[in-house]
Amino acid sequence: MPDYQSRQAALAERMTAAGTDLIFLPVSADLEYLTGLKRRVLTFGNVEYAHSWVTGAFLAPGREPVFVLPRMVREFDLPEGITGDVAIVNELDDGAAIFGRVAKSYGPVRNVGVGARTWADTILQLQAVLPDARLSSASTLVNLMRRVKSQEELTAMARACHIADEVMGAVTPEITAGVLELELARDINYRMRQLGTRAPSFDTGVWSMGPASQRDATVRISAGPVEPGLGVSFDFGAEVDGYCSDFGRTIHVGDAPAEFRRVYDTVMQAQAAGIRAARPGTPASAVHAATRQVIVDAGLGEWFRHRTGHCIGLDVHELPFISEEDDTPLEAGMTFTIEPSVFRPGHYGARVEDIVVCEEGGGRKLNEYPTDMVVQD
Repeated sequence: MPDYQSRQAALAERMTAAGTDLIFLPVSADLEYLTGLKRRVLTFGNVEYAHSWVTGAFLAPGREPVFVLPRMVREFDLPEGITGDVAIVNELDDGAAIFGRVAKSYGPVRNVGVGARTWADTILQLQAVLPDARLSSASTLVNLMRRVKSQEELTAMARACHIADEVMGAVTPEITAGVLELELARDINYRMRQLGTRAPSFDTGVWSMGPASQRDATVRISAGPVEPGLGVSFDFGAEVDGYCSDFGRTIHVGDAPAEFRRVYDTVMQAQAAGIRAARPGTPASAVHAATRQVIVDAGLGEWFRHRTGHCIGLDVHELPFISEEDDTPLEAGMTFTIEPSVFRPGHYGARVEDIVVCEEGGGRKLNEYPTDMVVQD
């Protein structure tokens, strides 16, 4: 189990240095990282109860977290309890009064940090009960802590990567002409659950591209069948102990023309260049540049339409980004994707995506699935 007290103590030091007296975090990856309060599996839309806007915890240096939770959250989402004080808001309670009482218990505060996913209603209540406090972003402070992963975190992420590897291997024989993209996605999600993930770490994508199709990579999945002569791209991820993986490959159905083979090889070479560049101290933008240059040199730069990657952990997309606008220096222990692609509608599409950990000698893949081109009959 993570040492949440040490994490909270480290946050307290950052708060003191930043002049932040108090932080409120809603249910989020930040709160799970600091306290162990697990998020619900992601759903389309909001899972709400009466007084949902109060849900979260206050954190301040020298004090245990104080959670403010609707009764339904306490009843059904915390079967093992939580370390810290808990203020319960029942359906008929005055939620604003209870929330305000907890906030005011910290005395006069000058600066209150709030998590990036805090409800607007929560912000308004904080402003009402702490009118003299300045609001700032708490997620900025917590992100600095979450960027570099501990060995325990890397172990969980490696397990999530290996689930994706195993599922790709199991599904590959099913990638034949006539199978529906929806059927492939269904089997991917089912197999990940069988292997222990609570849920996909994001929406699973399966899409075909090639001369026989005008499909674009903006359409992540269709109800149509896979056709011969197309490359079928995959984008999916698993979850282990709250930590995400993010994985991608392209499998060709039927004979692969020379142009597809050239594009595929270029994408794999681009990933290898990005991984070599991923050393401590290297700006994230430089890793993107190294990756992209391989594709530009092959005359395909117009069709590399994505960024090279993004950091990953408890959230599938985390800062910093491996992208041209982000000059954040990489640090040993950072984890991120290297995911170059070339997508040209009506011609070809190929992508690869693995999670890489930054180490002194360069990037190291946590995924073990090979990048050799696979052609299915």
